Amino acid sequence: MSTQECHGRVIGSAVGRGRVAAALVGCTALVLTVTGPAAQAHGRDTARQTLAAGDGWGSYGTGTTGGSAADAAHVYTVTDWAGFRAALADGGTAPKIIKVKGAIDANADGCDSFAVPGYDFDAYLEKYAPETWGLDTDLTAEPDDSPEGLRRASAAVQDAAIKANVPANTTIIGVGRNAGIKGASLQIKGVDNVIVRNLTFESPLDCFPQWDPTDGDTGNWNSEYDSAVVYGSTHVWLDHNTFTDGDHPDSSLPVHFGMTYQQHDGELDIVKGADYVTASWNVFTEHDKTLMIGNSDSESTAVIDRGHLKVTLHHNLFSHLVERAPRVRFGQVDVYNNHYVADASYAYSFGVGMESQLVAEKNAFTLPSGVSAATVLKKWKEAPVTADGNLVNGRPVDLIAVHNAEIPEETLQSGAGWTPTLRTHVDSPKAVPGVVGRGAGSGKLR
Repeated sequence: MSTQECHGRVIGSAVGRGRVAAALVGCTALVLTVTGPAAQAHGRDTARQTLAAGDGWGSYGTGTTGGSAADAAHVYTVTDWAGFRAALADGGTAPKIIKVKGAIDANADGCDSFAVPGYDFDAYLEKYAPETWGLDTDLTAEPDDSPEGLRRASAAVQDAAIKANVPANTTIIGVGRNAGIKGASLQIKGVDNVIVRNLTFESPLDCFPQWDPTDGDTGNWNSEYDSAVVYGSTHVWLDHNTFTDGDHPDSSLPVHFGMTYQQHDGELDIVKGADYVTASWNVFTEHDKTLMIGNSDSESTAVIDRGHLKVTLHHNLFSHLVERAPRVRFGQVDVYNNHYVADASYAYSFGVGMESQLVAEKNAFTLPSGVSAATVLKKWKEAPVTADGNLVNGRPVDLIAVHNAEIPEETLQSGAGWTPTLRTHVDSPKAVPGVVGRGAGSGKLR
């Protein structure tokens, strides 16, 4: 059963013994397909798969089942952004499965569609150029009718347009090999039990980055929007996805005021007391600040994050990234059987931050000539770390020892103080490049 056009009406349809009602607003192009349990071969239907017992922190306690129990009224196939957001909103927290067919674009009309009347980027550059504005005063006090005020208003329009709030008990899954979401920010915020699989996420471009003259010695551009953010949520499984900058890598971004006009934030952030997350068989590629677990050292944040941020990363490919794969604060984070492929832009992979307890075992690193294994670890704050059984260019390397020998001003303590037990299968690190290369990323879900 599918709707050809909906014109803002509420449509109800009967499918077998089930009934579906979807509130669809402005979705002429939406195709909404409903399939019931009777049509599913449950053992083989990837849309109804759940996270296996023992598979990382996401399996802890009640486990992660997403929308696997969805009835006929709450299984959708969507082909555009409006339809995707309508499906998310329909049915509240009742279990639901949303199948994404093809690539859907949250910014199909371009950045100009978000700009409020009067916004002029050239006027913004002219007013806040360092040679006229200086580097001592930020822009927070600028009035609403100023270039900065109009930028803020335009940014608010984009924020409302490209964010999608994911409710509890939801599975979002791509159909086939070319399903994806472009220019959007998936908000898994304050909910429990979410699965996201088999999608290519092309990083959203912040159309209106803010210039902060006081950021560093020369000022900097700051942007918003992660491809996906897990914020205060529990039991989340992200599996067989690809996160990439796609057609807009940082190398394609212009330079203003002597700094890259940065329009990207993170690919995946896990923050604000989020807990019990497993990220498996994903590809993270072509990005700078990739994956952050815990977003602040502040005491107000620490009160929220201490005892939480339990995350497992396994069988992911981290390819051609600069940093944060991951950077960790506070959490007990298990990172095993991942493959890291670096290039000349590489800064580090594991950021050891405030009160973190990072375990990094049996990973494989492919580093180019001139990039030392000592840089794999980066110390931000005093915290112990376990880094055992890792290979660099096919050879065993004690990552802590080589780091401490070459970067003595950042001496790391060995021994994170806990032993991960939620692992279903651990591959030899020698096998990891091949296993991950064959299996990770969207389009490879079986």
